[in-house]
Amino acid sequence: MSQSLRITGRQAIVAKMETTGIVAVIRADGPDQLVNICKSLAAGGVDVSEITMTTPGALKAIEAAADQLADKCLIGVGSVLDPETARLAILAGAQYIVSPTTNLKVIEMANRYGTPIICGAMTPTEIITAFQAGADIIKVFPANHFGPQYLKDLLAPMPQLKLIPTGGVDMNTAKDWIAAGACCLGVGSALVKKDLIKDQKWDELTTLAAQFIKAVKGARTELGK
Repeated sequence: MSQSLRITGRQAIVAKMETTGIVAVIRADGPDQLVNICKSLAAGGVDVSEITMTTPGALKAIEAAADQLADKCLIGVGSVLDPETARLAILAGAQYIVSPTTNLKVIEMANRYGTPIICGAMTPTEIITAFQAGADIIKVFPANHFGPQYLKDLLAPMPQLKLIPTGGVDMNTAKDWIAAGACCLGVGSALVKKDLIKDQKWDELTTLAAQFIKAVKGARTELGK
């Protein structure tokens, strides 16, 4: 990549997520390959990676990735269920926090450290509660059960929200989510493919990342966004 990604500041990090358009959700069997995964994704333009706490040794992996890839990508932590985990991840180097649920104490902890927080929610009440508590972006999860129209319906009365659909988002649906008003997309297994990781096909992972970036940019251009 041509420029350093040593981005600091809450607003700047959120802006970078929106500009990239893809947050890669990484669930791995262990920490050993996480640096290679993040590096390969970044080479394809997906330079925002979320390492989930369901990965064994996740905190050590976050620390290693944040240290080695500071010039290449943003490293965040996902599947954060409590404020204690949020704090440990921030201290390990996580640049943003992602929670699958609306946990006000997790939002409070992230805000205390000036760290962007993507908070999971589904119903309109949960979503506005998370927003009012200080969540930077609301993760509509699991998004595949409702589809892009649900996002559009949410934004009609609440256009001030930044929404990221996560769960079932893939290349074929990317345009529909962007058209519905998503500020960026959370993409897991459709991008971070287990077979590519298992066989260490890093070039193919980079190619797939580039295809996702192209899909998002193409959708935004076509829609005038």
